[in-house]
Amino acid sequence: MNKNQSKKMFEKASQVIPGGVNSPVRAFRSVGSEPLFISSAHGARVTDVDGNEFIDFVCSWGPMIAGHAHPEIITAVKETAAKGTSFGAPTPNEITLAELVVEAVPSIEKVRLVNSGTEATMSAIRLARGFTGKNIVVKFDGCYHGHADSFLVKAGSGVATLGIPGSPGVPEDVVKNTISIGYNDIETLEKTLLDDSLDIACLIMEPVAGNMGCVIPDRAFLERVRSLTRERGIVLIFDEVITGFRLAYGGAQEYFGVTPDMTCLGKIIGGGLPVGAYGGRAEIMDQIAPDGPVYQAGTLSGNPLAMAAGIATLKILQKPGFYEALNEKSAECAGRLQEIGEKSGLAVQLNHIGSLMTAFFTDQKVVDFDSAMSADTDRYGEHFRNMLSQGVYLAPSQFEVAFISSAHGPEELETLAKMTEWSFKKLAEK
Repeated sequence: MNKNQSKKMFEKASQVIPGGVNSPVRAFRSVGSEPLFISSAHGARVTDVDGNEFIDFVCSWGPMIAGHAHPEIITAVKETAAKGTSFGAPTPNEITLAELVVEAVPSIEKVRLVNSGTEATMSAIRLARGFTGKNIVVKFDGCYHGHADSFLVKAGSGVATLGIPGSPGVPEDVVKNTISIGYNDIETLEKTLLDDSLDIACLIMEPVAGNMGCVIPDRAFLERVRSLTRERGIVLIFDEVITGFRLAYGGAQEYFGVTPDMTCLGKIIGGGLPVGAYGGRAEIMDQIAPDGPVYQAGTLSGNPLAMAAGIATLKILQKPGFYEALNEKSAECAGRLQEIGEKSGLAVQLNHIGSLMTAFFTDQKVVDFDSAMSADTDRYGEHFRNMLSQGVYLAPSQFEVAFISSAHGPEELETLAKMTEWSFKKLAEK
C-alpha cells in the first residue's frame, strides 16, 4: 500500500503542529504506525491522499452515524453557508435544534448549545457547582470527559492510550476537588457518596464508557448511581457525547430507562461539524447567565452550519426503523466477530452494545478501567496494522470504540468479518 503522500504530509505537519496532529490519538503512535491523511469520504468509506480507500469504522469518532457526505446533510450545510457562516447573534435554527434535543432526551427541559463535548462537560460541572454551592466532582476511572483540567484524573481516551496518568499543567488545587472511583463498583460508589465529609456537587459519568474501549454498565450499578445521587442531593450528569442519539434516539438514558439531572451531548448533534450541548432540569439550567449567576459564553455557539447539519442529521434519525435496522445489523456483526474470536484461540473479548463495540486483547472480562488496561496493546497494534493493510480502518487505539453507521452495508460488514478472521489467524500463528 502506497502511503508516500501521507508520510510527506505528516513530516510537513510535524514542523508546524505539535506531534503532527491536532488530537493525540490521531498520531497512530500506540498502534506502531503513522497517520493517514484523509482527502475525502462517502458513505462508509474514506479515501486518503494517496488514493487508498478504506472501510471506515472510526466514523469521525462517532458523529457520522448516517455515513459520510450524506446528501441531506450536505445540502443543508450548502444552503446555510450561502446565507453566511456566522453572525454572533441568535438564529432560527438554534431554536429548531434545541427543540429537537428537548423533545428527544428525557432529562433535558432546557439546553445550552456550545462548540465541543469538552466545552459541554466543563460547563455542566461549573453549573452543577453553582447550583449546589458545593465543590467536589466525582467521576469514574477510565472515563474521559474532555480535556478540561479536572477531568484528566484517571482519564481514558488518548490519556490512557499514551500511558499518561494525568497531565502536567493541571494544578493540584484543581485535582483535589476531583475524586475518581472504579466503574461498575457499587461498594466504592456507596462509600464515596455516603461520606458526609465530602462536599460533592455532582457525579459525571459515561452511561456506557466509550473512552477506555466499550465498557457496559451493570444495570444494578447504573440504577444505584441514580438512587444514591438523588438521595444525597448530588447532581447526576450523563456524558452522552458518544451515546447521545447513538444507542437510541433519546440516548443511553432512554436505552436503560435511567434519567440523570443533566446531560452533555456532542458529535451526532452536529452532523460532523464542531458542536456540543448541555441541558437538564429547568431549575438547574435557569442558573446560567443571563438568567442566573453561572457564567458561560461562546462566540461560535449555535453556529449556523453546525445547527443546519445537526437538524438534518436528527431528521434522518427520526425516520421509522432507523435504529432497529442499525442495531440489528450491528448485533449480527458483533455476533459473527465474537464467534471468530472464540474460534481463533486468541485471548480476546468483544464488548458490544447498540452500534458500539471494542475487541479487547485480554482473557479477562472487561468491566472497568483495570480490566480494560489488562489488554495487550501491542497485539491490538498488530491487528490494527493487519486490518489497515486490507482496507479496513479501525480506531488507532485499543481504548476506543468501533462505530457502525447506517451506511455500512452487507459488503462492508462481510469484509470486516473476513479480514478479522484473517488477522486473528495471523496473530495466533505467532
